[in-house]
Parts: sequence; C-alpha cells; structure tokens
Amino acid sequence: MKQLLGIFLAITCLNLFAQKDEKATILLEEVSNKTKTYSSIKADFTYTMDNKAARIHETKIGTLLVTGDKYKINVAGQEVFCNGEKVWNYIGESNEVQINEMDKRKEAITPANILTSYNTNYKSRLIQDKDAADANVEAVELIPLVQGSYEKVIVIIDKNLKQIKLFKIFDQNGNIFTYKVTQFLTNVPVKSGDFEFNPDDYDDVEVIDMR
Repeated sequence: MKQLLGIFLAITCLNLFAQKDEKATILLEEVSNKTKTYSSIKADFTYTMDNKAARIHETKIGTLLVTGDKYKINVAGQEVFCNGEKVWNYIGESNEVQINEMDKRKEAITPANILTSYNTNYKSRLIQDKDAADANVEAVELIPLVQGSYEKVIVIIDKNLKQIKLFKIFDQNGNIFTYKVTQFLTNVPVKSGDFEFNPDDYDDVEVIDMR
C-alpha cells in the first residue's frame, strides 16, 4: 500500500501549493484547469525508490485510471478499486481484498479530488532541474510549509501539453521516490465495472470487510 499512497501524494502535490511564485502558480493552475476538462484519464508510470545510504534501488511499473470520483490503481501486485462509494484494496501476495467506505471528507486524499483541488500547504517555485533539460518542460519545487514526513517534491511539467511528466518525492529518511509518466491518455472509454472489485475474477480470494 505504500507505493499506492505515494502515488496519491505525488498527484496531490500538483495542487496543494501556496501563492508564492507567480510563474509556478500560473503553470500549476493551467495544468489543473486542463485536467478538469478530461472525462477520464489513464496514465502508465514507472515507480522508482532510491536510497543511496541504504544502497536501495527498486523499480516497478503501474497504471492509474480515473473518471469523476471513481478510480483504479494497479502497481506492484496491488490493485485499488473505488466506485465512488466503496474502496477495495486487493493484495496479490496474500490473495486478499480489504473493503472500506470511501473517505468523502473534503480534505481526504484520493485521485478524484487531488487532480482538481487546491490548498495553501506548500511553497512553490520554478527551478532548474537535471531531469528538466528539455526546453519544453519546467520544473516546480514544492516545499511543505509545515514539516512532515517528506522534505520536498519536484514536479516536471510539459509546458506545451500542460501535462505532468515526472514527480520526485524526497522524504526525511533519505528516500527519493520517482514517478515517471510513460503514457498519458485522456477521454478513454470506461465502464462502471472497471472501478469495482469482482471476486469471481480471483480464485479463492479472502474478503475482509472493514466497514
């Protein structure tokens, strides 16, 4: 579940920014406003976790599908389904699924609201970044105003397409989590069943209802 929460955090950081750097603010607003025009989004990504001190380098791939308040995430043997009311978290290693009610609080972090919501929890500024050498991209650094579990986030944005290309999350333990979007599709056909867990598709799955 840690990788999935990291995805939520990464997307969240796009929209939770303080009005500090006017150019960064305008760019983030343009990306978010364009995102709001899509009926659905499907994003393929690579996830990398690095810690030089601990000599850790892990790479995984995943997919995110979002429409309205519904979403599905698939990464590293885990799948999360949400139909706007319930959330199913399937863990492949143990062949179990946990069912919870969707958190509908305004401050809740989900792919449904973090792509379009705003807050004032971060200081944003444009920076020069080695991963943003392409003239068509900009790098935005986001620093939390209140110290938490991570130090900063760098968001790499295609300024022409107004789309996110990459996130880098730096936590307090020296870990760097990188999410690179490898494919970004919009207005893809979706159906309600895409966002609901069907136990018939998983042999002998253990269902844990936590509602």
